[in-house]
Amino acid sequence: MILLVDVGNSNIVFAVAKNNNVVKTFRFKAFIDKTSDEYYFLIKSMLDAYEINDVIISSVVPIITSALKKLFKSYYDIDSKIVGPGIKTGIQLKVDDPKTVGADMICDCAGAMKNTKEAIIVDLGTATKYIYCKNNTFYGCSIAPGVAISMKALVSNAALLPNIELTCPKKVISTNTITCMQSGVIFGAASQVDGMISRIKEEINNENAPVYATGGLSGLIVPLCKNKIELMENLTMDGLLEIYNKNLAA
Repeated sequence: MILLVDVGNSNIVFAVAKNNNVVKTFRFKAFIDKTSDEYYFLIKSMLDAYEINDVIISSVVPIITSALKKLFKSYYDIDSKIVGPGIKTGIQLKVDDPKTVGADMICDCAGAMKNTKEAIIVDLGTATKYIYCKNNTFYGCSIAPGVAISMKALVSNAALLPNIELTCPKKVISTNTITCMQSGVIFGAASQVDGMISRIKEEINNENAPVYATGGLSGLIVPLCKNKIELMENLTMDGLLEIYNKNLAA
């Protein structure tokens, strides 16, 4: 079995793939101060049920990448593949500086290009990323503060506003502080997604471009959007598996 690892700023997602399909996913909070040994004891019970033959990692947090790479070498005798220079992705990068494109966005494109020749991808994670790709080419993106970051910024800069759970209220116009905040952040995020999709479709001159959504908060936000959006929670992992397959002989 292949272990796919997507390291983000807030969470690390582990996925086990068998016969070219993701069969199980696990999500953990990302800790930049954990050693390789600490990460091993964190994930050991999760992986004990599977025979891991190889590992590929997509990461935007280098210090965690190093810890995980050391973990898999020390405990599993596996040299992890890392999405980055020297790895074949199948995605061309039409940007000013290809080195600045996050591995997660490359994986998103690789996953989307399995299904279509053109796509707008909304990745709702620590940051909200709006990605445009066509014919296996990444043409750029727009990056906004993520939903959770927006909530934290609101709470930390307003003395009388409490820290609250990110759940969807029943109405946009609410009558107490907590639901008013939830409404503004969550419905506001959905409206941003709709607005950005409309602007991107206008810019690329294609109103029929398919839209995919992924990321930890996609399940909360996408049902509130007015655009037609296909929710693909494993899109990043599907792309990571595609990239793995392109590097089997590497």
